Amino acid sequence: MTMQQTTTHHTDKTRQLTDAFKLFNQLSEDLTQAYQGLEAKVSRLNQELTAARSARLQTLMEKEKLATRLQQILAALPAAVVVLDKSRMVIDCNHLAIDYLGEPLIGLAWDNVLQRRLLPVTDCPQERSLADGRRLSITCNSLGDDAEQIVLLSDISEFRSLQDLLAQQQQLSAMGEMVARMAHQVRTPLSTAILYASQLKKTHLPEQQRQQFAGKIMERLLYLERQVNDMLIFARQGKMAMENFSVHHLLAQLQDSKAGMRCQLIIDDQSGLETMRGNEDALLGALTNLVNNAEEACDTDGVIKISLQCPASGCLRITIQDDGPGIDTLAQQRIFEPFYTTKASGTGLGLAVVNSVVNAHDGHLSCYSEPGKGTQFILELPCVESRTVSLSSLENKEAEHEAA
Repeated sequence: MTMQQTTTHHTDKTRQLTDAFKLFNQLSEDLTQAYQGLEAKVSRLNQELTAARSARLQTLMEKEKLATRLQQILAALPAAVVVLDKSRMVIDCNHLAIDYLGEPLIGLAWDNVLQRRLLPVTDCPQERSLADGRRLSITCNSLGDDAEQIVLLSDISEFRSLQDLLAQQQQLSAMGEMVARMAHQVRTPLSTAILYASQLKKTHLPEQQRQQFAGKIMERLLYLERQVNDMLIFARQGKMAMENFSVHHLLAQLQDSKAGMRCQLIIDDQSGLETMRGNEDALLGALTNLVNNAEEACDTDGVIKISLQCPASGCLRITIQDDGPGIDTLAQQRIFEPFYTTKASGTGLGLAVVNSVVNAHDGHLSCYSEPGKGTQFILELPCVESRTVSLSSLENKEAEHEAA
């Protein structure tokens, strides 16, 4: 190899080394820049992670505070709260629920808890009674789509007591109004009876006139008796003694009491019922009130029909139909209100008393009338299952309530 070739060879080697160093330097610079970029990204991610962790911790702290707050609210609620799963098993409750329902509670079937501690209330299916007499209102709602339920039991004993007190005050107020209205109704027939009785003292009075005056006195006294009976029934709010009685005897008494009336009275008994449970005197007074109203509304040749049937519902349906002028729509909406009357000398207690008697027998009273086409009153009374309430037991309960 010549000197020139050797020189050329060394030059090429040098150039290659130079290029390699340049490439190495370039790669080092790129690697340094990449490392710096990666380092910046790691720093940024660390900052973001730190911020996310701080936000997460803040959220967890807020949720913990909220959970604690909800627990405090749940514990302080003036109502019992019970949470049920989809199988109606108790999975959570507050302290008041344990006070009402006792322990154990968690893990029990809700239906078993109801039967164990809560007694049904006949007049309101949404309410239950505890053994100590407290009344609870029960409401139930679903918790989202998880098929869980939340049951709220509220103590409404005080509310019921206030309702009873208000009803008592209203009753006393109504009785006061009744006494004021009845004063005139009692005074007029009483004065008439006294006048006729004074005539009977005359020794020279003809026997025929004496009998006429005696009949007038008896008529006025019977009127007074009806008024007093209406007052007593209204004052009792339908509370009366119940016993078995003959339906035929009831109808016979009604027929005899209305003998000689100016309208035609037809009684059609298709009920096939021999006896029923109730207060015969009160029902007789109610039917007499309805017949008297029908008689006053009808002309001399009017017809009043009383029909008795026992439909499939197991009740006695008594229909009193007249062919009088009927009752207008406005009056129909108020005819069962105490002291509402369209008569110049009426007390407005007649139909209110009838309604009270029907309610006392767990029945229902309705009126259907159209002006010019007569009026129909329908009494629906249970044939067998009626409440048995003695006056003595009512008086004892009232005495216990007043003593409490």
